[in-house]
Amino acid sequence: MERRGHVLFAVVPNANTDNPSALSQVQHRAVSELLRVSPAADDLARRFQEAGFSLALVGGSVRDALLGRLGNDLDFTTDARPEDVLRIVRPWADAVWDVGIAFGTVGVQKDARVGDTVQRFQIEVTTYRSEAYDRTSRKPEVSYGDSIEEDLVRRDFTVNAMAVALPEKEFIDPHHGLDDLAARVLRTPGTPEESFSDDPLRMMRAARFAAQLDFEVAPEVVAAMKEMAGRIEIVSAERVRDELNKLLLSAHPRKGLTLLVETGLAQYVLPELPALRLERDEHHRHKDVYDHTLIVLEQAIALEEDGPDLTLRLAALLHDIGKPRTRRFEQDGRVSFHHHEVVGAKMTKKRMTALKYSNELVKDVSRLVELHLRFHGYGTGEWTDSAVRRYVRDAGPLLERLHKLTRSDCTTRNKRKATALSRAYDGLEARIAQLQEQEQLDSIRPDLDGNQIMGILGVRPGPVVGKAYQHLLELRLENGPMEHDEAVAALKEWWSAQN
Repeated sequence: MERRGHVLFAVVPNANTDNPSALSQVQHRAVSELLRVSPAADDLARRFQEAGFSLALVGGSVRDALLGRLGNDLDFTTDARPEDVLRIVRPWADAVWDVGIAFGTVGVQKDARVGDTVQRFQIEVTTYRSEAYDRTSRKPEVSYGDSIEEDLVRRDFTVNAMAVALPEKEFIDPHHGLDDLAARVLRTPGTPEESFSDDPLRMMRAARFAAQLDFEVAPEVVAAMKEMAGRIEIVSAERVRDELNKLLLSAHPRKGLTLLVETGLAQYVLPELPALRLERDEHHRHKDVYDHTLIVLEQAIALEEDGPDLTLRLAALLHDIGKPRTRRFEQDGRVSFHHHEVVGAKMTKKRMTALKYSNELVKDVSRLVELHLRFHGYGTGEWTDSAVRRYVRDAGPLLERLHKLTRSDCTTRNKRKATALSRAYDGLEARIAQLQEQEQLDSIRPDLDGNQIMGILGVRPGPVVGKAYQHLLELRLENGPMEHDEAVAALKEWWSAQN
């Protein structure tokens, strides 16, 4: 391969890699993927060509084509300025977005026929550019470039610094990205120090891509991450959160999280995670909470049924973060973490709020953290029906996630204990299902509503109605459903006792 030149995909030689067969495979996958999307890509490229501009598939799209996983989200780069891009795509596209135009990016939606089907493509066209961070600013400064080589050198990793010029399918790889892709390694086009100085978020992207692609991070990149970890503080919480989400929703989140901890980045973006590496007492009376947490995360992922679940994964990651603050060495030699679930729920809310998560997600994850120990009071099935009803009511719409989190939280190597816990939870779920069938537990309400209460008691809306409603709800949870006349009698008995 001509290292710094432009070559046609179909004739790229294999001589410059230690694994020629691996290169050959990725090249053939890329040709196949590019042929699939070419009806949309080539049509767009010809329009840029007719207007006197260049267009190339770039970055993650080329990487994914080489990996055989190119979807319908396509990234392009061009020498056309944003206003020229808008002029070219508007007559062609089904929809156009210019929300990213300040950063040189125009979004496009296009339905195109591919074989016998019509497929929808989400396209971003970005003007050649370079980004750099001012050390006192959270926003990158954008300046436009004039060549694709200038554009590629500013990209985060060599595997994302490849392009395919269209419509001629000319492969551009000035930074050995194809070799690194075949070797499954993450390197930066220039020095990692320069790259991370330009955009510190790239340090988190290294962890994210390691988790998504199951790639190794080059030693010099890891060294730079350790040296420059504090630089991440200049990046906005929203951008950090988005990278953390992508990492957590990846196929191998443990790999990325471990890298964040080992490089010191986690100390700035999620300090509660490295804090779980509690100093062991000399008698090893408690298991490694950090390692336990990563195992719980992996076990929760294994229980997912409908794809990655961010709420469940965050809850698994954060469920024990209250332990460092609540650890106590008891007189009998045991180690305790009393009320760590309550402390952990408060810490979860604080951290997720700082990372600008939505109020709803903060509420759900915090609630799961708070409830994750509730099952351990179940024992071998001693709970009354009223306790089971309260468990379901307190979990609400999070019940299925709570089931998964609770089951995942068993990481004991004692097979007998693990089997006993699993059977106990099987029993609890069976009781819940039985009671739900009888009573519709997930929507428990008192046997009388607010209007009925006011009518029976002859009172106006006010605090007393709420108290009466709560009393009837407690009776419903304790005793199950009541007939109407029973509920009326119970309400009148309560009312009599109030006067």
